Amino acid sequence: MNIYNTKQIAAIHRKMLEKTGRNDRDLLISIADQVACEIAERWDSRKPLMVFAGPGKKGAAALSVAYILADSRGFKTEVYIVNRGGDQLCEDTAFFRDELLNNVKYGVKVTEFIKEITLPVIKPNYLVIDGLFGPEESNAVQGGLKNLIDTINRASNDGATTISIENPSGLPGDLTENIINSNCISADFTFAIHRQYPTFFLDDVAEVLGEVVVLDVGLPELTKEDGQDCNIRLIDEMDVHALLFRRPLNVCKADFGNGLIIAGQYGMIGAAILSARGALRSGIGKLTVMAPRCAFSILQTAVPEALFRAGKHDFFINDLEIGDKPGSRTRYDSIAIGPGIGTHEDTVKALELFLTKYPEQPLVLDADALNCISSCPRLLNLLPKHCIITPHKGEFDRLFGAHSSDRERLLKAVDAARQCKIIIVLKGHHTAIVLPNGKIFICSNGTPAMATAGSGDVLTGIIMSFLAQGYNTLKSAVLAAYLHGEAGKLAEEIHGTYGVTASDIADNIGKAIKNYLR
Repeated sequence: MNIYNTKQIAAIHRKMLEKTGRNDRDLLISIADQVACEIAERWDSRKPLMVFAGPGKKGAAALSVAYILADSRGFKTEVYIVNRGGDQLCEDTAFFRDELLNNVKYGVKVTEFIKEITLPVIKPNYLVIDGLFGPEESNAVQGGLKNLIDTINRASNDGATTISIENPSGLPGDLTENIINSNCISADFTFAIHRQYPTFFLDDVAEVLGEVVVLDVGLPELTKEDGQDCNIRLIDEMDVHALLFRRPLNVCKADFGNGLIIAGQYGMIGAAILSARGALRSGIGKLTVMAPRCAFSILQTAVPEALFRAGKHDFFINDLEIGDKPGSRTRYDSIAIGPGIGTHEDTVKALELFLTKYPEQPLVLDADALNCISSCPRLLNLLPKHCIITPHKGEFDRLFGAHSSDRERLLKAVDAARQCKIIIVLKGHHTAIVLPNGKIFICSNGTPAMATAGSGDVLTGIIMSFLAQGYNTLKSAVLAAYLHGEAGKLAEEIHGTYGVTASDIADNIGKAIKNYLR
């Protein structure tokens, strides 16, 4: 599913209007009808309604909602319109304002802020509709508008319910502008129109979005013929169905790849076990785990399906010599390095030698492999083209510098992926898979139950497994991220949000895959 920016959504609106012969007002009324229906289904008409409208199209939609709820749903409604100078309203906003003023029988109280904004009293039992300004607005909120937003947010904290149409006012839709949550409406519900905007998938704006409800108002999709290239895509069930292939009947383990996981040190062998279980449950044909000698009995007992390859040291990885002659590839179809290996100086040196020796090896780097690189930044220049790194926010900042927001971090990931020619799987509630060409794939199907130690180790094993089976880097990352989330949800159904462990996620990978092969 494509995630469109504000200009593309505007193009979609124009496309629909040209196709149907309708005008902007018709579209605004259609949007308002859907919003009003959602509100009427969720809340009783005895709940007092307070509507705040800005001068633009979003304000027009909010006023139309107020009209519908007062007219056909019986809501007692107050309306406040920001119209500084008295001549700022767009044509449609002025039209809906006049409709409310001319139909006094509905008893809608209309207040227009022309000279200054007088802050209203918002009681805890009120329902508040935010129609101040849309996602295309990116200027910092200040003065009277900032005071108004603060008043609405305080009321929401005290018990009032705030609904934002299209976006919480103050939150731009695109990733290119600064986002300051304190300048935004903090919504309890955001009724998005047609699609969520790119900023909706930043973890640190979740507090201002509230529950997001996407309304289908019959808008078309953009095509290549429209001259629009969509750089962000939300991974959905259809993508996974299309990417997963069914296995033929007459196959053997050799048909599904030979993978190597290099993981673990004394006290962290569990990371190697979890990564191996993720790989095995996601269908790899043959798996070897390379770990310090102290891991032999543990791994052979915990993961008997995997071969064991002992390192040269008893307690940590001090070499990554895997017996192949120097060159671009090893006999392994894919390799994962990192879970639990630590950052000993000998481990860092061994990783540098490996990256130098195998410049084109299909590779996944995670956890301590990334921490080794951050301790020796020149290793970034040795990363094989199109290798996959899987940092969480802390690991990413150690690699590429501190960032004050998820927006900054994601934009830096786009820049880093392009410069290093790698795929970055930036893990979080909304995991972002960033490609060297600047495209971003968002995976948002996880659950808070997955916030548990070892979950990322399982993901590393799954990505490596799909690479070994012949999926390319993009497909491997997309499938692994989505199915990892689905396995987490299956585990949550059994153990609850608090009780899920990384082992539970690994154990449910096969079931998750099965569900998408029906």
